[in-house]
Amino acid sequence: MVKDTGKTVKIKIVSSINPTDGELEKYEMCLEGNHIEKGGSSYLRYEEVQEDLEIQTTVKLTENRSVIMRKGGVNMRLPLNPERREDGHYESPIGSLPITTNTHQLSLEVKKGSQVSGRFLTQYDLIIGGSSVGHYTLEIHYSEV
Repeated sequence: MVKDTGKTVKIKIVSSINPTDGELEKYEMCLEGNHIEKGGSSYLRYEEVQEDLEIQTTVKLTENRSVIMRKGGVNMRLPLNPERREDGHYESPIGSLPITTNTHQLSLEVKKGSQVSGRFLTQYDLIIGGSSVGHYTLEIHYSEV
């Protein structure tokens, strides 16, 4: 896991979930986090609270292959690769679950300048037990404080 503190950034996360058997759900969250450059890669790291559980999230920011890692109340490794399906895992207090992603879109726009800022966008299907459970869109805007 990335250890450097990096630069403090404002992060806006917009997420939508279109479940296979349900109605569209949208979430929006604004928080502070860190942008880290390490080993030629960029990462966003932030903490959130869901259902009274603290979760540390790290997003590897690239256009060709990314991963979202969560640790704490929920442990997850969500690989994103538009070239092929990728296997990951999800663990919660209830149990562990193998997951697969089928990534349709993955883009990163980095704004040039003295301050760190950009936009990360991905769209993927989440597959559990061989069946898609929904289509997910995740958009993250970040800018140095």
